[in-house]
Order: sequence, then structure tokens, then C-alpha cells
Amino acid sequence: MAENLIGIENVSKRFGDRELFNGVSFTLCEGEKTALVGTNGCGKSTLMKIILKQEEADSGNIIYKKDLRISYLPQNPEFVAGETVIEAVLRNQKETAKIIRQYEEAIDKNSDEALILKLTHEMDRLNAWDIETEIKRTLSQLGIKNLDEKVENLSGGGRKRVALAAALMCDSDILIMDEPTNHLDLAMVEWLEDILSNQKKAILMVTHDRYFLDRVCNKIIEIADLQAYSYIGNYSYYLEKKEQRREIEERTEQHLRNAYRREIEWVRRQPQARGGKAKYRLDRFQEIEARLKNKRVEEDLSLKQSKSYIGSKIIEAQYISKKFDKKVILDNFYYNMARHEKLGITGENGSGKTTLLKMITGETKPDSGQIVIGETVRIGYYSQELKPEEEGKKVIDVVKAHADVVDLGTGQKFTASQLLSQFLFSPSRQQDYVYKLSGGERKRLALCEVLMSSPNLLILDEPTNDLDITTLAILEEYLANFPGNVIIVSHDRYFMDKTIDHLLVFKGNGIVKDFPGNYSDYRIYTEVEEQKKAEETAKNNKSQQEVPANSYKQKNPSNKKLSYKEQKLLEQLNIDIESLSKEKKELEEIMSSGTLSSEEIVEKSKRFEHVSNELDEKEMMWLELSEKAEA
Repeated sequence: MAENLIGIENVSKRFGDRELFNGVSFTLCEGEKTALVGTNGCGKSTLMKIILKQEEADSGNIIYKKDLRISYLPQNPEFVAGETVIEAVLRNQKETAKIIRQYEEAIDKNSDEALILKLTHEMDRLNAWDIETEIKRTLSQLGIKNLDEKVENLSGGGRKRVALAAALMCDSDILIMDEPTNHLDLAMVEWLEDILSNQKKAILMVTHDRYFLDRVCNKIIEIADLQAYSYIGNYSYYLEKKEQRREIEERTEQHLRNAYRREIEWVRRQPQARGGKAKYRLDRFQEIEARLKNKRVEEDLSLKQSKSYIGSKIIEAQYISKKFDKKVILDNFYYNMARHEKLGITGENGSGKTTLLKMITGETKPDSGQIVIGETVRIGYYSQELKPEEEGKKVIDVVKAHADVVDLGTGQKFTASQLLSQFLFSPSRQQDYVYKLSGGERKRLALCEVLMSSPNLLILDEPTNDLDITTLAILEEYLANFPGNVIIVSHDRYFMDKTIDHLLVFKGNGIVKDFPGNYSDYRIYTEVEEQKKAEETAKNNKSQQEVPANSYKQKNPSNKKLSYKEQKLLEQLNIDIESLSKEKKELEEIMSSGTLSSEEIVEKSKRFEHVSNELDEKEMMWLELSEKAEA
């Protein structure tokens, strides 16, 4: 039976007059991969901080396994000033980080052998070789190459990825993560899925990525109606069981309302003088009344579609090129957007997705070519961040800056305050300043701003970050029915599948793959293509293996297509390749034996690299000559 790591017992928390949760109880056990889900503001991150002892609960207890080790990935990680990448990743192993850094510096500077030998022994003592290899592998997967770079010099996304690497590398019993997929491209997300799925340690996470939830988590805890509801299963199972729970709750609430009506009729019929003769009936009435009042109505975000006209000419990118220094973003790129098309853009971080959006909106100019926008197009641009100058404004004033009244195209007009209410901003919250808003509230405010301009072309840059799953589902439905055009940059695979019908995949170095379909269609296509390549490679390798090593030695001398020198060279290559292949295999076996000293490992590694390079060169020469002979 799995051991309990953390027990949450009757925990409650409120901020002022706002109650987040009341009497929440659940356990986190060995091997469980648990997700906290719920609408923005329900208290997921707060509950996580209470578990981490960063905040105190108003009441209740949290029981921890003795000597429990916790690693944590916050949503907005903080680092020590001047800290390097390797120091940040190994913050809890400072001695190991110091030795790895000194060893790398000594190798780079070709320091004397005595110093390198001393550091080699220290690396052995601390088992730093394996740690260094794992760190480099992990950071490389996350797009971080320089271990000595100062973390403060990285982008916000880069800092989040360093923090993720640190959390993954930490030796712990439970890994707690707040939005781990933010700032990861699709390849990184899928890599992280594999890593976490195969982890033996327990996991507790908050994330909006539904495919990620489905493939990693085996337990879902929903915070709703001030309570915690546990579901043993993945996200799909949770959705099924949640619907069943709602049906039961609706029937229960209807029974309560019927009972309430009967009791209130009884109370009204009773003369005041006889009130004390049926105290139990009055107590029952008050209990039913209290239960009905405590039923929280789930907030809903209702978005109406605009029906504004858009012509046949939308956007035409006419052979545009763009690069920054030597980095090519786009190279002679052409694209003509069709009417009512819903286009998704995906690719690695830094490959140029946001740059293309900025060229469409005119914020950035292409180096060559041009982007032509149709005359009827009205762009609504939903960027990843609110403008800095809006931080000091009140929420209501940000929206009023666009218009006091807006018609979303349905004939129904909204004032700025009414529209904000549709986006779940209460009248009191509308008077708050923007800098006080949570991440999810900022996203909803940005959406509100976009719709105030009544666009017929929506451009959304990473719209899913910080939005809760409920809001995402409603936004997906809105975009699916939006009668204009949509361009979305996102790493959220589920969101892309629900909203787009065309895909541009940025592969780097100015290469863009144009694919008709959604993300899952593209993944199936790439898997089929990869399978074809693998089968072709295996077929070619098999053909080469079936040819005896000395086959050309026997027939090449009589081949008139090769000169005498070429025939002799081909004979020698056969001998050399056979010899080098044998030596390479022997080196691999020796290096993996675990019997070598550190000096011998360094020596054998250098020889292995030399043999591998020489073998590659000779095999290439052999292929060129053999092709000429067969021509």
C-alpha cells in the first residue's frame, strides 16, 4: 500500500470577506501524480503555498511524512543576484556546482595536469560526472546551452526553464509545480510529459494543459464550492465523474428547494404563540435555508460572436524575409490567408512566431517583401502582456479608453462596466488597479480590451497562459463560432485542436511548414513520415550489411568505371572500415565496464572521438566510390 506523504485535514482559508475553501481534506501518497484544478480565484495556488508552508491556513492541519523532501517549481521563480545557470540548478548542492564549474573552466583554459587531476578526483568523490551529464541533457532539452550564463540575463521564459530543471534535478519525495508547461514549446512539453510519466516520485501540479493532465496525472483534485473533490483517474475520467456529480447535486438542490418551500409555508401558517411547540421544524427550516445560501453558483463567462463584415482579402504575406543579426526568422515566405480561416502557428521558442504577428500588426517591419492587409480587416491583437502604462490605471478605465459602449454585433450593446461583468469582474473589482490583478484576471481584461474594438480578425499570442480550464473551454467555443478570421500562437495542443483548421509550423532557420489541419493531424502526419524514414534507413542498412566487407575487393579491380588508384583506394577503405568498426566497438565495451580510472576515461574518450570521426569520413568516401562504380 502506498505510503501517505502529506495529509491535508479540514484546512480553511479566507482573504478578508472572501472565503476560498472551507474544511478541505485529502492525501498525497507515494507514486501519485495529482493535479489541482478549478476556476481562477478558487484558491489552487494558495492551497499549494499552504502545503509548502509559505502561507498559513486559518484552520485545520497538515501532516507531513517524517523527513519529507519537497522540490518546488513556482509560477514566477526568483534567483539570487549573479547566480549562474549551473549554480541555480544545483542550489542545494553548492559544493557539486562549484567543482563542476571549476572543472569546466580548467578544461576550457587547458590548465596544468595536476589541477585537472585534482578536480577529476573531486568529481569522482561527489559523483559529479553523472550529475553534470544529466544537467546538460536536461538543460539542452529545455533550450539552455550555457551553464555559466547569469540567470538574470535570460528571458522570463528562460528563467522559468532553469527553475524547472532545478526542480527536476532535486532529489525529493514529491515534486510540486505551478504551471510547469508555461514558456515551453511543444517539443519541450512532450519531453516533460515523458519525464514525469516515468517518474517514481509523487507529483502535485497546477496546469491548464489538458493533454498534459490526461497523459501525466492519475489523480485529480477539484476545488469547487469551497470544497475539495478527489477523483482517482486522469483528466478524461475526472470530466466524466464531474458531470455525474453535477447531476446528483442538481437533483439534491431541487429536493432542498422543494423542502424549503414546504417549510416556509409551514412557518408562515403558524401563529407566533405556537412557535415554540415545533422548534425542530424551525431548526430544520434554518438548516435548509443555510444549505441553499451556501450553494455557490459557478461563475460563467459568456461571449457573443461579432457579425461584422470581412471581405475576401484578409492578409497576404508577399515573399517576406526577416533576420536578427545572423539568425534567420523568415526566408522569402509567402502566405495568403483565406476568408474565415482559423490559423494556428507553432514551433520552437525563438523561431519567429511572435515576430510574424508583430509584422502583421505593423509593429515590426520585414527586411524584404511586404504584408498586405485587406481594407475591411479590423485587427484585435491579444498579446501576452498588458501595456506597462496600464499598470497604474483602474480596470474600468482601461476598458473605457477604447469606448464607453460597445456593440458586439448581436444587436445587444454593452457599457464598459457591463462587459467587464461578463468577464467576471465584480463592480468593486472594476475599481481596483491593474497591478493588483492576478495572472488570470489580467488575461480576461486583455480579452475584454480586444473585444471593445469589435474586430473581425483576432490575433491571439499565447492566450491560454494563466486562464483556468473553465474559461478556456468557453473561449474555445467562442473562437470556433467566430465569423471572422483568427490567428493563434499557442503551445496548448488541446486548445489548438479545438480552434484551428490550418497550421504553420516554424522549424527554425526561416523554414516554415504549411499544413492543412489541426495539431493532432500534424502529429499523425509527422509520425507517419518518421516511420517511413526509419523503415527506409533500416532497409538501406540491411542492404549494406548483406554485402560482404571484401565484396568490392573481389570485383573492383575489373571495374572499368574506376581508375586504378580509385580501385586500390576502395580496397583499402574496406580494410580500414572493418578495423575501425572493430576498435570502436571495443572502446564502447571498455568505457562502459566501470573498471577504468579517471585518467584512462579521458584517454579512451579522446580516442573514441577520433575513431568515430575517422570512421565517418572513410564510410563517406567508400559510398562515393561505390556509387561511381555502380553507375
